[in-house]
Amino acid sequence: MIELAPSILSADFAHLADQIHAAEEGGAALLHLDVMDGHFVPNLTIGPPVVASVRKVTRLPLDCHLMLDNPDEFIPVFADAGADWISVHQEVCMHLHRSLELIKHHGLLAGVVINPATPVETLTDILDVVDYVLVMSVNPGFGGQKFIRHSLVKIAQLATLRAQRGLNFRIEVDGGVALDTVTDVVRAGAQVLVAGNAVFGKGNPKEQAQLLIKAATEATWQQV
Repeated sequence: MIELAPSILSADFAHLADQIHAAEEGGAALLHLDVMDGHFVPNLTIGPPVVASVRKVTRLPLDCHLMLDNPDEFIPVFADAGADWISVHQEVCMHLHRSLELIKHHGLLAGVVINPATPVETLTDILDVVDYVLVMSVNPGFGGQKFIRHSLVKIAQLATLRAQRGLNFRIEVDGGVALDTVTDVVRAGAQVLVAGNAVFGKGNPKEQAQLLIKAATEATWQQV
C-alpha cells in the first residue's frame, strides 16, 4: 500500500490549516513534519508548539522527523505534542536501540533515518526493532532539492533485506519525490512517500496530491 505524506516544510504557514485540509482532501495518509535544530542540519524549522497546533486541525497521523543533535531529550516532548510517528537519525544516535525503544515506550511508531552517504548496512542490527526506515534522497536541511538517484539502490536493498528476514517495517523516502521520480521510487520498494514542494509548491495541494498518488498507484500496477 502506497501512502503519501505531504511535508509541511513547503506549505504556506500563513494558511497552514487550509493547506493541510487541501492535502487531506487530495488523499494524504499522514503529514510529515521536519524538525531541524540548526546544528545537525543547516536549518531551523519547527518545534513542539507547531506540532501541537497541527494536531488540532487534522486527524491524520503526524510523522515527526527529528533532525536534532540530541533527539532523546525531545522524544517525550514531541510525543506529548501529538506525534504519532517519530524517526531519529542513525548518524546522531549514540545508542540507537535505546532511542527507538524510548519512542515505542511512548506508544508511537519508531523510525530510523539514513542520510544519502550512510550505507544500509549500518541498520542491520536494528531492522527487527523499527516500524519504518526513512531513506533520505537529498541531503537534509532544505526543501526543493534534486533527487539523488543512488537512493533507489538503498530502497531496493531494504526491500530485499525485509523479505529475506521476514520483517514488516515500512520503507519511507524523503527528498525530491515528484511526478518525474515517483515511479522509480515506488518500483524500488518505497511505500511511504514524503513530498513537500511537489504538493505545496505547485499550485493546489489537493490536485497535486492526487496526481502524485495516481502516478504512484500506476507504478504499483506496472510492478505487478
